[in-house]
Amino acid sequence: MGDPKFPRRTYQTPSHPWQGERIKEEAIVVKEYGLKNKRELWKAKTQVRDLRKQSRDLQARTRTGSEQAKMEANNLLTSCAKIGLLPMEGATLDDVLGLQTKSMLERRLQTIVMRKGYAITPGQARQFIIHGHVAIDDRKVTIPGYIVTRGEEDKIVINPRSPIANDTHPLRISQKEALEIRAKKPKREPQYDDRGRGGKFGGRGGGGFGKPKFVKKVPREAAVAAATVNAPAVPLDLPEDKGVQ
Repeated sequence: MGDPKFPRRTYQTPSHPWQGERIKEEAIVVKEYGLKNKRELWKAKTQVRDLRKQSRDLQARTRTGSEQAKMEANNLLTSCAKIGLLPMEGATLDDVLGLQTKSMLERRLQTIVMRKGYAITPGQARQFIIHGHVAIDDRKVTIPGYIVTRGEEDKIVINPRSPIANDTHPLRISQKEALEIRAKKPKREPQYDDRGRGGKFGGRGGGGFGKPKFVKKVPREAAVAAATVNAPAVPLDLPEDKGVQ
Protein backbone atom coordinates (compact mmCIF):
# COMPACT_ATOMS: atom_id res chain seq x y z
CA MET A 1 0.00 0.00 0.00
CA GLY A 2 2.81 2.41 0.76
CA ASP A 3 3.29 5.14 3.30
CA PRO A 4 0.29 7.54 3.34
CA LYS A 5 2.67 10.42 4.05
CA PHE A 6 4.32 9.89 0.68
CA PRO A 7 1.55 9.44 -1.90
CA ARG A 8 2.36 8.15 -5.34
CA ARG A 9 2.71 10.48 -8.25
CA THR A 10 -0.61 10.96 -10.04
CA TYR A 11 0.81 11.98 -13.42
CA GLN A 12 3.21 10.63 -16.01
CA THR A 13 6.32 12.47 -17.11
CA PRO A 14 7.67 12.45 -20.68
CA SER A 15 9.56 9.34 -21.73
CA HIS A 16 12.61 11.39 -22.72
CA PRO A 17 13.61 14.60 -20.91
CA TRP A 18 15.37 16.29 -23.85
CA GLN A 19 13.11 16.64 -26.88
CA GLY A 20 13.34 20.04 -28.51
CA GLU A 21 9.97 20.12 -30.27
CA ARG A 22 8.09 18.85 -27.21
CA ILE A 23 9.80 21.35 -24.92
CA LYS A 24 8.87 24.26 -27.21
CA GLU A 25 5.24 23.14 -27.47
CA GLU A 26 4.96 22.72 -23.71
CA ALA A 27 6.45 26.15 -23.09
CA ILE A 28 3.86 27.75 -25.39
CA VAL A 29 0.96 25.97 -23.65
CA VAL A 30 2.28 26.84 -20.17
CA LYS A 31 2.47 30.51 -21.12
CA GLU A 32 -0.93 30.50 -22.84
CA TYR A 33 -2.81 29.09 -19.84
CA GLY A 34 -0.66 30.68 -17.12
CA LEU A 35 0.40 27.39 -15.57
CA LYS A 36 2.81 27.40 -12.66
CA ASN A 37 5.06 24.76 -14.19
CA LYS A 38 4.98 21.87 -16.64
CA ARG A 39 3.83 19.53 -13.89
CA GLU A 40 0.33 20.98 -14.20
CA LEU A 41 0.43 20.36 -17.94
CA TRP A 42 1.55 16.76 -17.41
CA LYS A 43 -1.35 16.22 -15.02
CA ALA A 44 -3.84 17.37 -17.67
CA LYS A 45 -2.17 15.13 -20.26
CA THR A 46 -2.40 12.16 -17.90
CA GLN A 47 -6.10 12.77 -17.24
CA VAL A 48 -6.88 12.88 -20.96
CA ARG A 49 -4.69 9.82 -21.58
CA ASP A 50 -6.60 7.85 -18.94
CA LEU A 51 -9.94 8.79 -20.52
CA ARG A 52 -8.73 7.63 -23.92
CA LYS A 53 -7.51 4.35 -22.45
CA GLN A 54 -10.87 3.72 -20.83
CA SER A 55 -12.60 4.43 -24.12
CA ARG A 56 -10.42 1.95 -26.04
CA ASP A 57 -10.95 -0.76 -23.44
CA LEU A 58 -14.71 -0.21 -23.37
CA GLN A 59 -14.95 -0.29 -27.15
CA ALA A 60 -13.29 -3.69 -27.19
CA ARG A 61 -15.56 -4.99 -24.43
CA THR A 62 -18.81 -3.66 -25.90
CA ARG A 63 -18.16 -5.57 -29.12
CA THR A 64 -18.59 -8.78 -27.15
CA GLY A 65 -22.06 -7.68 -25.99
CA SER A 66 -21.13 -7.17 -22.33
CA GLU A 67 -23.85 -5.35 -20.40
CA GLN A 68 -21.36 -4.23 -17.78
CA ALA A 69 -19.22 -2.61 -20.47
CA LYS A 70 -22.25 -0.72 -21.84
CA MET A 71 -23.07 0.59 -18.38
CA GLU A 72 -19.46 1.71 -17.82
CA ALA A 73 -19.43 3.39 -21.24
CA ASN A 74 -22.54 5.39 -20.34
CA ASN A 75 -20.98 6.40 -17.04
CA LEU A 76 -17.81 7.53 -18.83
CA LEU A 77 -19.73 9.65 -21.34
CA THR A 78 -21.86 11.13 -18.56
CA SER A 79 -18.84 12.10 -16.48
CA CYS A 80 -17.11 13.68 -19.50
CA ALA A 81 -20.25 15.62 -20.35
CA LYS A 82 -20.65 16.75 -16.75
CA ILE A 83 -17.27 18.49 -16.74
CA GLY A 84 -17.84 20.01 -20.18
CA LEU A 85 -15.52 17.88 -22.28
CA LEU A 86 -18.35 16.40 -24.38
CA PRO A 87 -21.91 17.48 -25.27
CA MET A 88 -24.69 16.30 -23.03
CA GLU A 89 -26.36 14.25 -25.75
CA GLY A 90 -25.17 12.37 -28.82
CA ALA A 91 -21.59 11.70 -27.67
CA THR A 92 -19.90 8.36 -28.36
CA LEU A 93 -16.74 6.63 -27.25
CA ASP A 94 -15.04 7.80 -30.45
CA ASP A 95 -15.50 11.37 -29.25
CA VAL A 96 -13.54 10.51 -26.12
CA LEU A 97 -10.65 9.38 -28.30
CA GLY A 98 -10.65 12.80 -29.95
CA LEU A 99 -10.11 14.74 -26.72
CA GLN A 100 -7.02 16.93 -26.55
CA THR A 101 -5.01 18.26 -23.63
CA LYS A 102 -6.34 21.77 -24.22
CA SER A 103 -9.87 20.45 -23.74
CA MET A 104 -8.99 19.68 -20.12
CA LEU A 105 -7.07 22.93 -19.64
CA GLU A 106 -10.10 24.92 -20.79
CA ARG A 107 -12.11 23.48 -17.89
CA ARG A 108 -9.70 24.72 -15.22
CA LEU A 109 -11.01 27.40 -12.87
CA GLN A 110 -8.11 29.67 -13.76
CA THR A 111 -8.98 29.60 -17.47
CA ILE A 112 -12.72 30.11 -16.96
CA VAL A 113 -12.16 33.09 -14.63
CA MET A 114 -10.12 34.78 -17.36
CA ARG A 115 -12.65 33.86 -20.07
CA LYS A 116 -15.44 35.44 -18.02
CA GLY A 117 -13.54 38.73 -17.86
CA TYR A 118 -12.83 38.76 -14.13
CA ALA A 119 -9.10 38.89 -14.91
CA ILE A 120 -7.10 40.29 -17.80
CA THR A 121 -4.35 37.69 -17.95
CA PRO A 122 -4.07 34.05 -16.83
CA GLY A 123 -1.50 35.10 -14.24
CA GLN A 124 -3.90 37.60 -12.72
CA ALA A 125 -6.65 34.98 -12.66
CA ARG A 126 -4.34 32.63 -10.79
CA GLN A 127 -3.49 35.35 -8.28
CA PHE A 128 -7.17 36.11 -7.65
CA ILE A 129 -7.96 32.45 -7.02
CA ILE A 130 -5.04 31.82 -4.68
CA HIS A 131 -5.78 34.95 -2.65
CA GLY A 132 -9.41 33.95 -2.19
CA HIS A 133 -11.07 36.53 -4.45
CA VAL A 134 -13.06 33.94 -6.47
CA ALA A 135 -16.06 31.97 -5.23
CA ILE A 136 -18.31 29.28 -6.68
CA ASP A 137 -21.89 29.36 -5.38
CA ASP A 138 -20.82 31.44 -2.34
CA ARG A 139 -17.99 28.99 -1.63
CA LYS A 140 -14.42 30.25 -1.79
CA VAL A 141 -12.16 28.14 -4.02
CA THR A 142 -8.39 28.65 -3.88
CA ILE A 143 -7.29 25.92 -6.33
CA PRO A 144 -6.46 27.24 -9.84
CA GLY A 145 -6.55 23.72 -11.31
CA TYR A 146 -10.03 22.96 -10.02
CA ILE A 147 -12.09 21.30 -12.80
CA VAL A 148 -15.34 23.24 -13.17
CA THR A 149 -18.52 21.34 -14.01
CA ARG A 150 -21.29 22.62 -16.25
CA GLY A 151 -23.52 23.40 -13.30
CA GLU A 152 -20.83 25.41 -11.52
CA GLU A 153 -19.71 27.44 -14.52
CA ASP A 154 -22.50 30.02 -14.23
CA LYS A 155 -21.99 30.31 -10.45
CA ILE A 156 -18.40 31.59 -10.66
CA VAL A 157 -18.26 35.14 -9.26
CA ILE A 158 -15.91 37.45 -7.44
CA ASN A 159 -16.07 36.66 -3.75
CA PRO A 160 -18.60 39.09 -2.20
CA ARG A 161 -16.41 39.35 0.91
CA SER A 162 -13.42 40.41 -1.18
CA PRO A 163 -12.60 44.12 -1.59
CA ILE A 164 -12.24 43.51 -5.33
CA ALA A 165 -16.00 42.89 -5.53
CA ASN A 166 -16.51 46.65 -5.29
CA ASP A 167 -16.70 48.22 -8.77
CA THR A 168 -14.94 51.35 -7.50
CA HIS A 169 -11.88 49.38 -6.44
CA PRO A 170 -8.74 50.73 -8.22
CA LEU A 171 -7.96 47.30 -9.59
CA ARG A 172 -11.39 46.96 -11.23
CA ILE A 173 -11.05 50.44 -12.73
CA SER A 174 -7.60 49.65 -14.09
CA GLN A 175 -8.97 46.44 -15.59
CA LYS A 176 -11.66 48.32 -17.47
CA GLU A 177 -9.14 50.85 -18.76
CA ALA A 178 -6.77 48.09 -19.86
CA LEU A 179 -9.55 46.29 -21.73
CA GLU A 180 -10.56 49.51 -23.49
CA ILE A 181 -6.97 50.24 -24.50
CA ARG A 182 -6.50 46.67 -25.73
CA ALA A 183 -9.69 46.90 -27.82
CA LYS A 184 -8.59 50.16 -29.48
CA LYS A 185 -4.97 49.15 -30.04
CA PRO A 186 -4.44 47.70 -33.54
CA LYS A 187 -2.66 44.40 -33.84
CA ARG A 188 0.87 44.63 -35.20
CA GLU A 189 2.29 41.89 -37.36
CA PRO A 190 6.03 41.11 -37.30
CA GLN A 191 8.05 42.36 -40.25
CA TYR A 192 10.80 40.23 -41.76
CA ASP A 193 13.59 41.06 -44.14
CA ASP A 194 15.01 38.89 -46.93
CA ARG A 195 17.23 36.96 -44.52
CA GLY A 196 14.38 35.99 -42.18
CA ARG A 197 15.30 38.51 -39.51
CA GLY A 198 13.68 41.64 -38.21
CA GLY A 199 10.34 42.51 -36.71
CA LYS A 200 9.34 40.91 -33.47
CA PHE A 201 11.80 38.03 -33.63
CA GLY A 202 14.78 39.66 -35.27
CA GLY A 203 17.20 42.50 -34.88
CA ARG A 204 19.75 42.94 -32.17
CA GLY A 205 18.87 40.81 -29.16
CA GLY A 206 15.44 40.00 -30.64
CA GLY A 207 15.84 36.24 -30.53
CA GLY A 208 15.68 35.83 -34.32
CA PHE A 209 17.11 33.04 -36.36
CA GLY A 210 19.94 35.09 -37.83
CA LYS A 211 22.91 36.76 -36.21
CA PRO A 212 22.36 40.18 -34.62
CA LYS A 213 23.60 43.23 -36.43
CA PHE A 214 26.42 45.18 -34.77
CA VAL A 215 26.98 48.73 -36.05
CA LYS A 216 30.06 50.58 -34.91
CA LYS A 217 29.06 54.07 -33.81
CA VAL A 218 31.37 56.96 -34.74
CA PRO A 219 31.79 59.69 -32.09
CA ARG A 220 30.00 62.91 -32.93
CA GLU A 221 33.17 65.02 -32.59
CA ALA A 222 35.02 62.81 -35.06
CA ALA A 223 32.16 62.98 -37.56
CA VAL A 224 32.01 66.79 -37.37
CA ALA A 225 35.79 67.07 -37.75
CA ALA A 226 35.78 64.78 -40.77
CA ALA A 227 33.06 66.83 -42.44
CA THR A 228 34.95 70.13 -42.01
CA VAL A 229 38.26 68.92 -43.47
CA ASN A 230 38.85 70.26 -46.99
CA ALA A 231 40.39 67.39 -48.89
CA PRO A 232 42.35 68.32 -52.05
CA ALA A 233 40.35 67.83 -55.18
CA VAL A 234 41.62 65.15 -57.56
CA PRO A 235 41.73 66.32 -61.21
CA LEU A 236 39.61 64.33 -63.56
CA ASP A 237 42.01 64.67 -66.56
CA LEU A 238 45.53 63.69 -65.63
CA PRO A 239 48.44 64.92 -67.80
CA GLU A 240 49.89 62.43 -70.24
CA ASP A 241 53.08 60.71 -69.21
CA LYS A 242 55.68 61.72 -71.80
CA GLY A 243 58.30 59.52 -70.32
CA VAL A 244 61.89 60.35 -69.48
CA GLN A 245 63.84 62.42 -72.05
